[in-house]
Order: sequence, then structure tokens, then C-alpha cells
Amino acid sequence: MAKQKIVLAYSGGLDTSIILKWLKETYDAEIIAFTADIGQKEELDGLEEKALSTGASKVYIDDLREEFARDFIYPMFQSGALYEGQYLLGTSIARPLIAKRMVEIARAEGATAIAHGATGKGNDQIRFELTAAALTPEIEVIAPWRLEQFREQFPGRAEMIAYAEKHGIPVTASAAKPYSMDRNLLHISYESGVLEDPWFDASAPENKDMYLLSVDPEDAPDQAEYVELEFEQGNCVAVNGERMIPLQVMEKLNELGGKHGIGRVDMVENRFVGMKSRGVYETPGGAILFSAHRKMESLTMDREVMHLRDSLISRYSSLVYNGFWFAPERLALQALVSESQKNVSGTVRLKLYKGNVIAAGVKSPVSLYNPHIATMEADPTQAYNQGDATGFIRLNALRLRVASGVEQNAAK
Repeated sequence: MAKQKIVLAYSGGLDTSIILKWLKETYDAEIIAFTADIGQKEELDGLEEKALSTGASKVYIDDLREEFARDFIYPMFQSGALYEGQYLLGTSIARPLIAKRMVEIARAEGATAIAHGATGKGNDQIRFELTAAALTPEIEVIAPWRLEQFREQFPGRAEMIAYAEKHGIPVTASAAKPYSMDRNLLHISYESGVLEDPWFDASAPENKDMYLLSVDPEDAPDQAEYVELEFEQGNCVAVNGERMIPLQVMEKLNELGGKHGIGRVDMVENRFVGMKSRGVYETPGGAILFSAHRKMESLTMDREVMHLRDSLISRYSSLVYNGFWFAPERLALQALVSESQKNVSGTVRLKLYKGNVIAAGVKSPVSLYNPHIATMEADPTQAYNQGDATGFIRLNALRLRVASGVEQNAAK
């Protein structure tokens, strides 16, 4: 009788390395390791050999970087999504893509289950499993961190490190430096370990070595650098006059942002499961793209359309953060977002300087800004009669006068 097949979302880090070995022993199953290349770069080196030597029967390492940029990052940035006013959702938006490809592999390989290394305290477990439920509801999901048997064997990271050493599994984590990192094309996140203390200063000079994508803003060049981003219907299609696909745009902006120390965020956020957690993020290219997109919208988007879309940013951001990328309500919101972006085309010029993204100009062939109407000087078009404002104000003040009169009469 053929063994059960389990597809494991495998990063090669401490948790998933241990889980691969543990699943194989515990379930007497064939483990197919899957790694999504979404921009981890050198973290992928030697991953296939490591997975096979740890016990995987087969390894998939799929280059999903262009799909990630085109179908996930770009649509999300069109929405203006920003979770709790700070987080550009770098980890959140990657999870539905990883889970989507994982269930596709499971179907192709005839696997009956998928597994992941997300803990029972975090958001990733929800993101993986809600995606699986939306796309392949019949598949079983194994989450070792939620199994009592697994937690009894590994109550902490020290036990996992000892297990890895015992079984000859190479891992980068150590008892001295146990904080975790997650890297992709959009960002890199840092959490746990010393970062669990929100008073710990992650920006201090002695902690510079933690950051991988950006220089410390204090060490960034003393000379500002200008960059121009060209947009078509809300999507960046060129940088400094060079046409690029979304993947190339993200890579170029990451390079520029990292050089100037742009996109660092240190925040305490609200997880979907109910607790607060502290995370430190580097999103150099994303911070530039976010700022440029907003400036392009300011020139080309109708006021009421913008305000309607903006009223939905918190909702959209929460859907992404909480794992509802493939939910019907996110798809419905995306349709509205796409409609709102039809006129968001033109060029934005920015100045990058020591961690700052500074506006330096915006233009568009479909600009809604009319200098003749907005001018404080005489309007040669006579499109706006200042005297009309008298009636406009009087009508808008009517309900305020009525309410004030009622209050005054009640006070007598």
C-alpha cells in the first residue's frame, strides 16, 4: 500500500526543517517539500539538497517572483492598503500565493494533506488554511505547532535546536540569536527573541547588523537622489524612463530604497488571533512605490472615488492581513479598486534622502488639476465664480443653523 503523501511548505529554517523530519517519522508518510521563490535570494542556496538529506522524497522550488509582483503586490498597492497605518503587508500578501501553489502541487502529486510550520499563536496559520479552504476545501491541513504531541516534544526553540543537532540537520538559528526572519520580494520582517521587548531599540547602532535590505538612514548618502516612476492605470510600468515588468520594478526600487535607508518600520500590531506582537520591517521598494502611487492618485483620481476607496482601505488591509485574499469580499473590493485606477496614469518624481521619500513633481496627460481654476489670480476661463460659494455655504450651513436653534430653545 502506497504511503500517504504530505506537501510541506518548506523554508529550510529551524521550524520547517524539524517538522519535515517529524512528519516523516510520525505519519510514516512521503514528504514533498515545497519552497516558493518569492525573492529570498541566497536563502534558497542549497535548499533542495538540505530538504532531501532531511528526508524529503521530492522537492519543488518554484520561481513565483513575477506572479507575486504582478498578481499580488500590484493589486494590493492599487488599493492603498496599509495595515494599522504602518505595515505594508509584506508577509501577509505572500502567504496566499504560497498556499495556492502548495495545493496545486498536492493535487498534481496525489497528496492527501498539506502541512506548514506556522505556530498556533500567529497569523500565518490562518492565511495558509483560509487559502486552502477557498481553493481546495477537501484537503487535510496538518499544523504541527497546534498538536499537543509536537508541543510536548518541542516546548521551545532550544529543544528544536538540540533535535536538529542530534539528527544532523543544519540550521541557522542558535540559542544566542533566536529571532526569526521572513524575506521576500516586498520586504523582510524580524520578530521574536530580543524584539519581544517593545522597549528594545532596534534602531540603535549596535543593532545595525540585523538589517539586510537597507542601510541605516544615518549612513545613507549625503546627496539626495531623484527617481521617476511612470504609471499606467495605477500600475508602475517604468522607472527613470526604462520600461519594466512588475518584478523588475520591485527589484529596482528595492535597490534604490535600500541605498537610501528607506522603508524601515518598527511597530506593535494586532494579530488576528487577538494578541499584540512587535515586528520590525524593511520595505524599501514598497515604501517608494506606495508614496509614488498615492501622489499619482492625487492628481488624477476623482475626489469622491478617492474618498470612497480610502474609506475601504482599513477593511481591505484587514482582509489581506487576516488571510482572506481569496474571499469573495476581497475580490469584490478589488473590482472597485480596479475601476478607480483607470485614470491613474502619468509620472511621479521623488527625491530619496536618508530614509525619506520626498515629493518632487507629478504630471499626467489626464490630470484633473486645472491651474486656471485653482489659481489665486484672475481665472481667464471663468469656470469658477467665487460668488457662487455664498449660496453653497448657506445651503451646507442650513442644518447646522437648525440644530443650533433647537439646542438654544431647549436651553431656555
